[in-house]
Amino acid sequence: MNVYLSSFFNYFLLYIFLFVGTFFIPVFAQDTDLGQDLFKANCASCHYLGPHEKKLIGPGLNEEIFEEYTGEWLYKWIRNSAELIESGDKQAVAVYEEYNKAVMTAFPYFTDADIDNILAYIKEGPSEVVEVASEASDVRNTESESDKFYYIIFFILLFNIVLLVYIKNTLKDASGIQRISFLQSSFSWLKLNPSFIIFASILLVFSGMKGCWNSLSTVGVAQNYQPEQPIAFSHKLHAGEQGIDCNYCHSSARESKHSGIPSANVCMNCHTYINEGRSEEGTKEINKIYAAIGFDPNSKTYIPGYEQKPIEWVRIHNLPDLAYFDHSQHVNVGGLECQTCHGPIEEMEEVYQYSKLTMGWCINCHRETEIDTDNPYYHDLHNKWLDKYHGEEVTVDMIGGRECAKCHY
Repeated sequence: MNVYLSSFFNYFLLYIFLFVGTFFIPVFAQDTDLGQDLFKANCASCHYLGPHEKKLIGPGLNEEIFEEYTGEWLYKWIRNSAELIESGDKQAVAVYEEYNKAVMTAFPYFTDADIDNILAYIKEGPSEVVEVASEASDVRNTESESDKFYYIIFFILLFNIVLLVYIKNTLKDASGIQRISFLQSSFSWLKLNPSFIIFASILLVFSGMKGCWNSLSTVGVAQNYQPEQPIAFSHKLHAGEQGIDCNYCHSSARESKHSGIPSANVCMNCHTYINEGRSEEGTKEINKIYAAIGFDPNSKTYIPGYEQKPIEWVRIHNLPDLAYFDHSQHVNVGGLECQTCHGPIEEMEEVYQYSKLTMGWCINCHRETEIDTDNPYYHDLHNKWLDKYHGEEVTVDMIGGRECAKCHY
């Protein structure tokens, strides 16, 4: 009998270990969200998160660096690369020579945990190709947590069945009763417990429905779409650090339905005189503009008879043909900032689609956005709306912002 109790106790400990591990193992994992914040604040200005060949000022960073360099070396390099180079370290000197003797910024204040989180983020990458935290990442995290909950419930139920069958057979052995096979015992138990079959069936059906719904809800949604562009134009540099107004390049956003793609002439307003970037790579990108329009940066003149080539920018935000959206109405009348729909564009090295741009997303915005009744554009109408709603807060959906024909006609 002691043998059976000992065996049962071992299974019980295994059950507790697996159950607790399912919930708490993620707690001890490295925090890639914190690593993402640290990377963007300290590393993104010089390094892309991507292939080694994808250079900004330094090389692109991904899991390949762990194949080339040891963890101990990476800690020393990140904290103080200049000190490592001066020590004569062969790898450090090789990197220093490869990148034109440009010394990486030292980060002596980084703790081991900070570096662990940054390296974990570099290794694992952003969730679902997210470069900047977005509403979609929260939705995906919620969905993944929900899916995990279903798996945990299924695991607990399955393990309980196995444990109950084992206990039953152990007690039979202790009493000298002939044991039946596990399969037969399981079928017998299920026959005696039809409520479990009903519950498991309902859980299975709803899990399948939820999985189908999650898949269907992503059809046609291009959130986080980030194509490679013919010129690596940095919005972070131009709109962020240099403070150039979005409407300077996308001037038609104030006047027409489309925000428009700026012509190379707009670029040349500045780059007639700014011929070099902050790095060799930046200068190469500027030269692509000159190659497209036939401009000689040395003489500051256009080449006569040069056959100009259009810069083939890849469109990122593309609503379906059945939807109508007018930039000028939202920018001029609504007074919206570009960031409302396009996200923190001034922080993006490479632009990607920040928002879902689904019908539900637009309608929620109309429900939450209050009308600026001081806007003289619709002065008379505003007075009528205020009278109609007795001076209450008037939102876009209250003045027809949810009518089908506003966006579909």
